[in-house]
Order: sequence, then C-alpha cells, then structure tokens
Amino acid sequence: MKNENKLTLWERYLTNEIGIEFKACLYFFAILFFYCVYRIVNGSFDASILHMTEMIFCCYIIGYIQVFIFNNFDEADKLHTREILGLIICTALYILVSYLGRWFNRQMLVTGLFLAYILLTYICVIVIYRSKRRIDDKKLNEELRLFQTEHKKNDKKID
Repeated sequence: MKNENKLTLWERYLTNEIGIEFKACLYFFAILFFYCVYRIVNGSFDASILHMTEMIFCCYIIGYIQVFIFNNFDEADKLHTREILGLIICTALYILVSYLGRWFNRQMLVTGLFLAYILLTYICVIVIYRSKRRIDDKKLNEELRLFQTEHKKNDKKID
C-alpha cells in the first residue's frame, strides 16, 4: 500500500528545482544590483548582456552546488563545518567568475567589495530563512493547538 503522506521522487525533485529557481533569481537580483551600482558610479547607464548572462548561469550553477553538495547552507538552522565550507566555496566561485568575466574590469578594490557584498547577502538570506522558519513554526503550533482544542470539543459532544 502506497503511503499518501510520503513525498514521491517527483515531488522531491520539484521542491529542489523550485528552491534553486528561487535562489537563482534572488542572488541574480542582488548581484545585478551591485553590478548596476558599479556601472552608474563609473558613469555608464548601460549593462552588458554578456555579463548578465554569465551572472544568471553562475547563480543557477551555484544554486545546484548549494543544494546538492552543501546541504542548502543558506537555509540551515546552524552553520556547521560543511555549511561554512559551502559558503566560502560558493562565494569564491562568484568572485572567480566575476574576475574572469571582467564584470568589474578586474579592479581588485571593487572585487573585494563584491566579495564583502556576497558574504553580506548570504548572511541576510540566512537570517531571513531562519526568521521565516520560526514564524512558520509558530503558525503551525497555533494551528495544532486550535485543532486539538476543536478535537477535544468534538469528543465531548460524542460522549
């Protein structure tokens, strides 16, 4: 007999894919924001389509790395060794691709600022996910309490 409460392989795959899609969009937006500020500060109101393409592909690839190799570290309750290693490696990958792709014309100061910005972005996302989990836990506990109260009332009516 099939367990209706157990996730199917397709549902697990779909959940991971939606998570990666969300991460790619989130980090792409953050990186694109930094890139656009850099361009504007340098007097240009144009952005390279090639750079944006590299950014989005980079975000997707790193999203897969985060989820499947480093235990989805930006959604972790606590950062253990594997999660910290993931944070460092993924940040290094963003920096490497930005440098090789000349997103910031290989300017070391801007690349250093980008490194700090990526780390800050990861920290913000970790805090946001942690806060969301706590809120969701409170909501679920409240719903459970209401369900149990309603269930007790129904049991008394039957007696």
